[in-house]
Amino acid sequence: MSDPRSAPIGVFDSGLGGLTVARAIHARLPHERLLYVGDTARVPYGPKSPETVRRYALQIGSWLVEQGVKAIVVACNTATAHALDVLSDAMPVPVLGVVSPGATAAVRVTRTGSIGVIGTSGTIASGAYARAIMALAPTAVVHGVACPLFVPLIEEGMITHAATQLIASDYLRPLQSIGVDTVVLGCTHYPLLRQVIAAEMGPQVTLIDSAAETARVLAELLERFNLLATSLPEPAAGVQAMPIRVVASDAPEHFRRMAESFLDWPLDHVEHHVFT
Repeated sequence: MSDPRSAPIGVFDSGLGGLTVARAIHARLPHERLLYVGDTARVPYGPKSPETVRRYALQIGSWLVEQGVKAIVVACNTATAHALDVLSDAMPVPVLGVVSPGATAAVRVTRTGSIGVIGTSGTIASGAYARAIMALAPTAVVHGVACPLFVPLIEEGMITHAATQLIASDYLRPLQSIGVDTVVLGCTHYPLLRQVIAAEMGPQVTLIDSAAETARVLAELLERFNLLATSLPEPAAGVQAMPIRVVASDAPEHFRRMAESFLDWPLDHVEHHVFT
């Protein structure tokens, strides 16, 4: 029987955004192999019903388990908000979402307790961040703002486009007027817009990216279950490469080109798999 510690960690998102989490996991746990799924055929998840998102999450989670993963990271805030509980109950491996780590980081850094959360319509409507933050800091005041156009803009590579800046200004105006001191980037796509968001909110506002905190919690989870990898096989011909297998449910070549900018790492190949 193979050592379960050598099995990969499954990571999935509706599209490209979860690669920010994969990159943070690699930085924290360089000996771990990753299997990443971007559900590009059905992106974005934000406008979809909770029932639909749960169905998608269970399909992908089951497939990841079939591939032999030792843990699953739901690197999508909408899927975490709607499907984490059902996925945790259904999967035979540990499952971690990104909402709780992001909430923990926000509570740790806020000075005033006035915290903004930006995310997809589904994430904001779920109230998941407000519940998670107030469970840790009952006196905190959480202001949620849906930013539904951010994901499609990022997926189309329009990160520095003037239209993106105008849309960001409109979305973030309520948080500016309230005077929050912390903003949670409540979608794993949003760190790609960090510079745009930071310019709008100003230097007095701390932006929280849940990726690094998720990687920290994942390390603790793997250690608790004695699943931490200790080493990786030597790469072929001595070529250094991120130990990641990437799968997209649509347009894998487009996904590969965009993914390289997310990971800051070359990818030779992205597999294509349709989830039904």
